Amino acid sequence: MNQQEIRDKLFAQFGEEVIQGEIQFRDQITLTVDRGRITSVCRFLREDPELAFDFLSFVGAVDRFPNHPRFEVLYQLYSLRNNHRFRIKALVDETDSEPAAIDSVVAVWPTADWHERETAEMFGISFGGHPDPRKLLLPDEWTCHPLRKDFSLDGSEEETPDLPREVEQGS
Repeated sequence: MNQQEIRDKLFAQFGEEVIQGEIQFRDQITLTVDRGRITSVCRFLREDPELAFDFLSFVGAVDRFPNHPRFEVLYQLYSLRNNHRFRIKALVDETDSEPAAIDSVVAVWPTADWHERETAEMFGISFGGHPDPRKLLLPDEWTCHPLRKDFSLDGSEEETPDLPREVEQGS
């Protein structure tokens, strides 16, 4: 199937309530999916025999700060059987009272496990229902998220035991 046929199949299955937008660039289509339906859309993409997206090659995020919704969570899919690719994304926001969150797709594609953990750690987006939300790269006590656009260019004031400390003058 080509990109347009995949797009049409998703619109026919879910409609404009769930498929909220699309971008076309260099003959590739990216569909924006309602974040509350991300799991059902992903399950359909995997289980439909014509689509058969059996490999999730990437989950990541884009921080669109200062825009709202602030984040895009991206999913790059591949079908080994059909040799086609497709990309979907969901818009995720946060407020002072509500952190950025979206459902996990680990139950659909187990390979999402580490991708979601890294995205959670770097952007502060939580993945609801994730089976193992431990950090991968940063110290457990860190509360900052280095890939956010509001992360200080000077780094974090938080303790970084794995990095060398500055040597004081005259030492």
